[in-house]
Amino acid sequence: METETETREGLEALVTHYHDILRLLGEDPDREGLLKTPLRVAKAMQVLTRGYTQDPHKVLTDALFAEPYNQMVIVKDIDFFSLCEHHILPFYGKAHVAYIPKGYITGLSKIARVVEIYSHRLQVQERMTQQIKDCIEQTLHPMGVMVVVEARHMCMQMRGVQKQNSITTTSAFSGAFNQAKTREEFMNLLRE
Repeated sequence: METETETREGLEALVTHYHDILRLLGEDPDREGLLKTPLRVAKAMQVLTRGYTQDPHKVLTDALFAEPYNQMVIVKDIDFFSLCEHHILPFYGKAHVAYIPKGYITGLSKIARVVEIYSHRLQVQERMTQQIKDCIEQTLHPMGVMVVVEARHMCMQMRGVQKQNSITTTSAFSGAFNQAKTREEFMNLLRE
């Protein structure tokens, strides 16, 4: 995983643009407190969008194991942070992922890495939820996948409607999770 000290192509161009943005906002980008801000913001944005440079399918296949287990596997309370593509403001929360293996399992941390990769892109919560489900489904070919994402959106809290306590929940499911009983089992296990 990249750290904040590693950079990607385009860093210098981002620095120039953030310098211009500060000026356009009415600030003096050459004053002492802001001298290094364009570089800091450019590096931060590269970290926050590093998911574009990572392959979530490869993450899963790098830890793929033949295993006859065929019951529900749940990784819940996966913390994530993302950026809303409409305002480039953060949204953050927890993802809960379940799958029912069909001959193969993956390392549990790899499920969390898939969430991290998709969340480190400009996103909408609905698409991110679907992408996580699709990636696991297409890579592991399980009997079913279900993803539930709960998040707070700063674009709703800091601007616009300014509702501080609203939480948005999205879900995506396939296969065995098309049965209400299986979805209910997953949701009950989340509550425990």
